Amino acid sequence: MSALSPASLRAEGEPLVFSAVGRWPAGQLLSRASSLADALPNATAALNLCERRENFLLGFVALLMRGQTCLMPPSRAPAVVAEVFQAHPGAYVLDDLMIDQCRAGSGVARGFPDIPPDRVVVVGYTSGSTGRPKANPKTWGSLVASTRLNSGRLREAFEVENEDVVPWIVATVPPQHMYGMELSVLMPLLGGAGIHGAHPLYPADVAAALEDLPAPRVLVTTPVHLRALLESGIELPKLGAVVSATAPLAQDVAEAVEQRFHTTLVEFFGSTETCVIASRRTAVEPNWRPYPGVTLQPQEQDTLVGAPWFPEDILLQDVLELRDDGSFVVRGRNADMVEVGGKRASLVDLTRRLLSVPGVSDAVVFQPCARAGGQVQRLAALAVADGLTEAQVLAGLAGEMDPVFLPRPLVLVSRLPRNEVGKLPRDKLIAALKR
Repeated sequence: MSALSPASLRAEGEPLVFSAVGRWPAGQLLSRASSLADALPNATAALNLCERRENFLLGFVALLMRGQTCLMPPSRAPAVVAEVFQAHPGAYVLDDLMIDQCRAGSGVARGFPDIPPDRVVVVGYTSGSTGRPKANPKTWGSLVASTRLNSGRLREAFEVENEDVVPWIVATVPPQHMYGMELSVLMPLLGGAGIHGAHPLYPADVAAALEDLPAPRVLVTTPVHLRALLESGIELPKLGAVVSATAPLAQDVAEAVEQRFHTTLVEFFGSTETCVIASRRTAVEPNWRPYPGVTLQPQEQDTLVGAPWFPEDILLQDVLELRDDGSFVVRGRNADMVEVGGKRASLVDLTRRLLSVPGVSDAVVFQPCARAGGQVQRLAALAVADGLTEAQVLAGLAGEMDPVFLPRPLVLVSRLPRNEVGKLPRDKLIAALKR
């Protein structure tokens, strides 16, 4: 598929978006996108900062119609937005206000252009937590190919092969994040899914959004939200599948989600650089299964990833270990591996061990100081552990790791400074540590 057409959006009268103002059929989306496309400024690119998911989707389709690139900065912080503007002279901001102002038009839907597979339609940026945000251009062909694979994996999870069955997605992640883009924007456009326009954060809001939709329902979320759902005790309507990404998910959490909500949980593995390249059913699969066509070449500090839909091989900052059956395990990211006193460990694994301490509900182990001579001088940690003291948490952690990796200091906080996709910006960690 080289072009997006009304046929790929299913029949024009079939619902595609569930929003606060009702359901949008595919034809209505195309009509609104046509009106918006006519009103957009003449430019080569736009920063899509729409907070309402249906507007982000509408804006993305309009940009496709106008031949403009969709830019996705890692945050709306003024300094970050300014950096993206600097990299794309002449770009403009596409936000909810602009779309609302253009919504009055309701012309006849134009056909989609024949989009060349090698045309860059999206530029996603890394979080910038380790430096200046890095641009990651995405071609139309690569997005079409990866979305087909994501769609197939989802349908495998809830055992529905019929492409006429429409899975409805509720996502707790924003569309500006590549994971959110793949699962809540591209899946409706190219994967035969429907999408709820809400961006629920709290368990009750997630349950309410799912109740709005017909089966099969798919919850696209993160480990942080899954732990909150489990702890809340809230009931959810029948789920066809749950998808988790953005951070490693513990097997016991995956098992609890499947048992509690009577569903299948699929964890996706990918990055802004590669999009999703592998998956696993975490409750029963410790290893990752690469998508068909994906090749992995582990190196000492990273992994070279190839795929027929990539313009060129991509360097992934993860240390992967291949298995004879073609699966792999993740040993950690290059920046995640630390050495203290001549011993090496993964910050992800150390965090997992801290989370295993009874009473700890959220935590992170990180390095607050720059490396000296290639080694980490000390590790620190933040933890949420109601009813416990720092000494009690450290005592519970003492049997879980080598003493050289015990975090000093370990600071108890009421909540970790997570962003909207559950990640922890380094500057926020340092600030929380100093309080």
